This record gives sequence, C-alpha cells and structure tokens, in this order.
Amino acid sequence: MAEADLNIPETIEHRYHYDQEYISDILRSVKTIAMVGASDDKTKFSYGVLRQLSEVGYEILPVNPNPKTVEIRGLKVYRSLQDIDRPIDMVDVFRPKEELYRWAEEAIAIGAKVLWGQIGVYDDRAAALAEAAGLRVVMDRCPKIELFRPFWKPRLDLELNLPDKPGAAVEI
Repeated sequence: MAEADLNIPETIEHRYHYDQEYISDILRSVKTIAMVGASDDKTKFSYGVLRQLSEVGYEILPVNPNPKTVEIRGLKVYRSLQDIDRPIDMVDVFRPKEELYRWAEEAIAIGAKVLWGQIGVYDDRAAALAEAAGLRVVMDRCPKIELFRPFWKPRLDLELNLPDKPGAAVEI
C-alpha cells in the first residue's frame, strides 16, 4: 500500500496523549511482538525490555540485521520483519526516530496490528501512515513500563512517618 493511497491527516497527537485503556487494550490483545533493534548486550535497554516481556508471556521475535547476533536469551534472531515466518501482532521499534517511517511501512507490509515506538522514537508521519493503514500506534513509550504502570500509581492517602533528624530510624 503506497502513501498516496492512504488518507493521512495533516496533524496527529501521539507523543503525549494516550488513554490508559487504549494502551492496556493493546498490551492485553497482542501475543507476538517483533522487537526491531533487539540487542544481545545485557547493558542495552532493549535487552531488558525483551527479557521482561518474554518472562511475562509475550512471544518475542528479536529483529537485528547483524549476522553475528543469532540468538538473544535463547530466542532466534531474525534479520528483518519479512524473515519472520508467523503473524506478528506488534512491531516494537528500538531504532532512531528517523527510521520509524520505514518500520511503519514494513509493519503495514507484513500485516502487523500495532506499531510501537520506544521512548524517544516518534514520527507523526509514520503514525499517520500506520493509522491510515489500520494499525494502532503508540510512540515515545515503553511497553515494559506501561505494562506495570497501574501498579506505580502514588498512594496520596498514605501518611509518612519521617524522622525529625536525617539518619534517624523510621517507624513503620
């Protein structure tokens, strides 16, 4: 599907305004996640996200074009989205934001349902293209963080019993 065939809006609000139910519904509905830019380097953010999402039950399909990276945490690494031999629900992009449009095109081509740009990865044109093709879009967010966000809500009703002097014992 070419960009010229799609009705793409001029402006799109995607960086800051997401309804929690929209994100929760995406995270409940997807099962397979192609992680573009997955790394076998344990110090990289993508490695931690891959680990966590895999451990909570998502089927993670790492995508990395480096021929030296053949598996990450026991998972086969694919060179491209087109090399994956099964349907993909979500394409999670850990690449520079300048590449998101390309990944939106590829997500559309493989029939993905969701395009997700990690923290710092956003492009309104890519979002508009993906949405016009029927994909749901989240940008500049991390599914690992969003998955646990409901548990991080501050308890404003709690009273803290802080010590009068720094370093003094705190009563619990």
